[in-house]
Amino acid sequence: ALLAERGMMVGGHRGMGMNAVGAPPGARVGAARERENTLLSFGRAAEHAAVAFVEFDVQVTKDGCPVIFHDDFILTQKTEVLYEMRVTDLLLEEFLSYGVQKEPHKVSKPLLRRMEDGRVLTWSTEEDDYLCTLQEVFEHVSPHLGFNIELKFDDNIIYPSVNLNRALQAVLQVVFQYAGNRPLFFSTFQPDAARITRELQSVYPKGEQPNTMIREGTHSTMLSMCAKSMTCMGLCQKSEEF
Repeated sequence: ALLAERGMMVGGHRGMGMNAVGAPPGARVGAARERENTLLSFGRAAEHAAVAFVEFDVQVTKDGCPVIFHDDFILTQKTEVLYEMRVTDLLLEEFLSYGVQKEPHKVSKPLLRRMEDGRVLTWSTEEDDYLCTLQEVFEHVSPHLGFNIELKFDDNIIYPSVNLNRALQAVLQVVFQYAGNRPLFFSTFQPDAARITRELQSVYPKGEQPNTMIREGTHSTMLSMCAKSMTCMGLCQKSEEF
C-alpha cells in the first residue's frame, strides 16, 4: 500500500536516528548507537514493528553513483593533517574508502565530522558499519520497509538545472531498477529538485522540506509553491524546542 494511505506513521530518521557526535554520554536523548545512514541502522529500524519507513540522504558521486550520506563534506585525517572533500566531488571508490570497510583487508580512512560551531571531532559510534550506495539499500533492507529518499543538495549553492537533472536521473535510474513494490517517496530542501523530479517521473509522490534559505520563503509561500507549481504531495515542517 502507498505510505500516503496509511495515515499517521512512524519514520526512522537516517535509520535508527542521527549520531550525536561530541555530545556527552546520555546528553542527547534518542541519539543512535548505530552509525547513521547505514545498512545496520536501516536494518535495526526495520525490526521495529511500529516503523513504517526510514528517511535517508542521497547524494551522487562524481562518477554518477547515488550514495547515502548526510553531510555535504566528508572529513578524514592523516598524520595530523585534516582533509575535507565535498561528497559529490569524490569518485565512488574514494567515497567508500572512508570509515570501516566492507572488506576487512582494505585500509580505511578515519571519519571525522565538523560541528556547527566549527569544531572537528572523531566520528565514532558504538556500533559501526560501512558507507553504502542507494542500490545496496534497496538490495539489503527489508522490502516491507518504506523509504523517504531525501534528495540532498548543498543549501549554499544555486545549481544549474542541467546539474540537478543529471543527479536526479542517476537516482531515479536506481529507484526504477530496484524499488519493486516498496513504498517510497522523495523529499528535498531544494525546490528546483522537487520540480524536476516531478517532471522526470510521476510514479512516486514526493514532499519538500523547508529550511531557512530565503529562496524557499515562508511556510505560507512554500505551501503555495507546492499547491500551484510543483504539485507536491506534502510539506515537511521542522519544529524544535525553544
